Amino acid sequence: MTLLDFARGPGLLFALAFFVVLTGWRLIGIALLRSNRDLSEPRNKAAWKGLRLIALRSWPRREFLGGSAFSEITGYTFHVGLLAVLFFYVPHTKLFAEVLDGLTGASLRIGGGWPTLPAGVATTLTVISLAALLAALVHRLVNPVKRLISNFDDYFSWLMTAAPLATGLMAHIYVGSSHEKSLLAVHLLTVNALLMWFPCGKLMHAFMLFAARGTTGVLFERKGAAI
Repeated sequence: MTLLDFARGPGLLFALAFFVVLTGWRLIGIALLRSNRDLSEPRNKAAWKGLRLIALRSWPRREFLGGSAFSEITGYTFHVGLLAVLFFYVPHTKLFAEVLDGLTGASLRIGGGWPTLPAGVATTLTVISLAALLAALVHRLVNPVKRLISNFDDYFSWLMTAAPLATGLMAHIYVGSSHEKSLLAVHLLTVNALLMWFPCGKLMHAFMLFAARGTTGVLFERKGAAI
């Protein structure tokens, strides 16, 4: 078995299983957390309206925009680019189809049934995403407040996120060369590492962000706080 066979076979399946089990464990643990019953009379009985906070806080208030605009722009740029390349770049969709077919026997339609990105667009988005990640890292290092509150998790999560983008870009550049399979294997290994680290650190915010924001909005609405 070659390194590439391992990375896209047993290695990927183990990483996916680890990701699903540990992510599910953490989410179930959070859902089962006990909280004290709020016996106070709600200021607003339609507390469900607090769910609008999910959308309202997807961009900061005008009062704070001057201090957070850079982080917001780099964050959105990176996330949009990453998700677009992840789900719509042809090699990725083919891999998803193979994994889905192997696990369930159900085939994912590629081409007419699933939109894909041209290679040039995917490459451009990858470069932009990497640039946004690098800018965010530099900002974290030079900003005294962010540098003070940053810990190992912040920097290691950054590395785990940037590695698949960088190795994927290199694998694309050297397609057809003698290094293609080696670079592709390294790319897949970094993806496997990302999947295994994901539920262990702050990257879990991808699952917790909207639930936490919605819960906060409901509580604020119940108390009559302005949101």
